[in-house]
Amino acid sequence: MDKKTIRDAYKTYWLENGKKPVSVYTFCQQLNITETAFYDNYSAFEAVDKDIWLSFFEDTLHKLKEDETYRNYSVREKLLTFYFVWVQQLRENRSFILLQKEQYLAPTTHLRKLENFRIAFYDYIRELLKEGYQTGEVKERKFISDQYVHGFWLQALFVLRYWIKDSSDRFEMTDAAIEKAVNLSFQFISSNTLDGLLDFGKFMFAGK
Repeated sequence: MDKKTIRDAYKTYWLENGKKPVSVYTFCQQLNITETAFYDNYSAFEAVDKDIWLSFFEDTLHKLKEDETYRNYSVREKLLTFYFVWVQQLRENRSFILLQKEQYLAPTTHLRKLENFRIAFYDYIRELLKEGYQTGEVKERKFISDQYVHGFWLQALFVLRYWIKDSSDRFEMTDAAIEKAVNLSFQFISSNTLDGLLDFGKFMFAGK
């Protein structure tokens, strides 16, 4: 019994019942495994949830690293591509995510289920920023540069929440929101262009 099998069975349970299993015991009974087999992999259902979100991120990075074109992109283009591929991963699991959407729409930046994903995302962003400093795409600022990662995490949450609420065809509005959010963020960490902020504000106002 491996972690992926447990994750897949857990998602299936949610999809078929609209809620998480009552207990590890009942879940293992349906999966026809012992509780020991479960606990050899996860300490609780919350750990499964965290690993599911981490797997969405890791599967996204795996696809990106296999793409030779991605490696030649600018830092801004890499982040854009990350979001597009990540959202595609989320689309494949949309029914599962929407069953818990109220949790992800809550006004908090540290959602427990997203904690492992957040840590891995921070590492990814730090690598992009390091590359950006070297290429000149990102301006290193005393006392401020260390805060960039937190801003990008808020951006990732924005993308997630926008996508959850998006009802446009093929989630075209999410794609547009991603482009505007990423372009704006890079204007802030490079030249601080006000035009980008105004454009993003007009977009958000028009979408309401």
